[in-house]
Amino acid sequence: MEINKIMGRAKSMLLTPRTEWPVVAAEPETIGGLYSGYIIILAAIPAIVRFLSSTLIGVSVPFLGSFRMPIAAGLTTAVLTYVLALIWIFVVALIVDALAPSFGGEKNRVQALKAVAYSSTAYWVASIIGIIPGLGLIAALVGGIYSIYLLNMGLPFTMKGPTDKAIGYTAVTIIVAIIVGWVFAIVVGSVAGLGMGFGRGLTGYAPPSYSRPSGEFAPGTTGAALQAWTKKMADAGKQVDAAQKSGDPNAQANAVGQMIGAAVGSGGKVESLPPDQLKPFVPDTLVGLKRTQMSVDRSGALGMQVSKATATYSDDGQHQLNLKITDTGSLKGLVGLAAGWGGVEQDTETDTGYDKTYKSGGHLVHEKWDNHANFGEYGVVVGDRFTVDVSGNAASIDELKSAVSGIDLAGLEALKNQGVQPN
Repeated sequence: MEINKIMGRAKSMLLTPRTEWPVVAAEPETIGGLYSGYIIILAAIPAIVRFLSSTLIGVSVPFLGSFRMPIAAGLTTAVLTYVLALIWIFVVALIVDALAPSFGGEKNRVQALKAVAYSSTAYWVASIIGIIPGLGLIAALVGGIYSIYLLNMGLPFTMKGPTDKAIGYTAVTIIVAIIVGWVFAIVVGSVAGLGMGFGRGLTGYAPPSYSRPSGEFAPGTTGAALQAWTKKMADAGKQVDAAQKSGDPNAQANAVGQMIGAAVGSGGKVESLPPDQLKPFVPDTLVGLKRTQMSVDRSGALGMQVSKATATYSDDGQHQLNLKITDTGSLKGLVGLAAGWGGVEQDTETDTGYDKTYKSGGHLVHEKWDNHANFGEYGVVVGDRFTVDVSGNAASIDELKSAVSGIDLAGLEALKNQGVQPN
C-alpha cells in the first residue's frame, strides 16, 4: 500500500467509518500485508512522538521545570514501545478472533486483525497532538475513546456478528486487551536489563525507509526485517489454524506458544530452563562473600516462559552484593535485538559517576557506577538469551566485574538453544 493510500484509508476511517468498514471487510488481505501496508507505518507515530517530546522538546514537570530524557534512553524507549505495540496488536486480534463465536460472529484471524488495526487508527493519529507539551494525556484519551467507538462499529462488518451484540463484544475485548497489556508489562519488566540498561543496545536503530509502492522495504533495512517477521507470523498463524482443526488441546497450546515465540522474534516457542537447571549457576560464594539467600523460579504467561534466579551475598558487616540471572525464554528475541544491533555503544559521564553500554568479547555489557555511594551495577547478555547482573556496594566496579566472571558464563551460553522449538 502506498503512503497516500495509507493516509487516505486513515482519513476515511476517521471521517466516514460507517461507509469505510464495509469496504475494509470486503478487501482480500493477509496478516503480512496488513502489517507491511498499514500497521508498521501508523503504529510508529506514537513512538516517534514520544521520542521527540521526551528528548527534544522536553516534558514539563510541575514546580521543577522542563525535563529532557537523554537521547539514547529516549530512543531505546521509543523502539521498545514500537516493537511491543506491533506484538500487542496481533495478540488483541487473537482475542477478537477467539471471542467471535461467543457473540454470534465468525472466526477469521485476518478479519480480526483488520478490526483491531483499523480501529486503532484514531489512537495512532491522535497521538500526534501529544507533541504539544501538556496535551499528551488528552490526545491519548480522545484517541482511545474514538478507537473504541470504531471497534464497536467495525466488529459486525469484519467478524459478521449481529449488531446488537457488538457493544458486549467490544467491552469484553477491551477488558481482556487491558489485562493482556498488563501481563505484557509484567513479563517484559521481569527481564533484567531490558530497559534503561541492556535496552540501550537498541540505540543504533534507524527508522525504516519506505521504498516501493508495492509496500516492500529496501533489503537490509528495519522495514525489511519487519516484513520477514510478518511472514513468520502468517506461517505461525497457519499452524494455529491447523492445530485448532485437529481438536488436540496439546497441539493447540503448542501452536499458540510457537506463534507468541515468533511474535517476540525468538523463532518459535522457547521453554526457559527449569529451576533445577538454573540453580547450579548460582555459586555458594561470590568474590569471597557467602551466599545468604537464594530464590529460583520459572513463570509463564501467554505461552511465554521466563526463569529467574536471585541471590544475596554478604559478610557479617555491611558488604552485600545481589546476583540476578535471567533466562528470557521466548523473549530472547528482544534480547537478541539489543545484543545484535549495530551501534550499541553508549557512554554517559557525570560528576558522580558513569553509565555505559558496550560490546566486549561478543557480549553486550552494561555497567553503572556511583562514586559517592560506592554503588554499582555490572551485567552481561549471554548467548542472546541469558542476562547476568551483579549490583551492590563495592570498593570499585572491578569487584562487580570479578563477581560476574565468577559465574559460569560459558556454561550458560552452551544452553542458549535448549528448549527452543523452531517454527
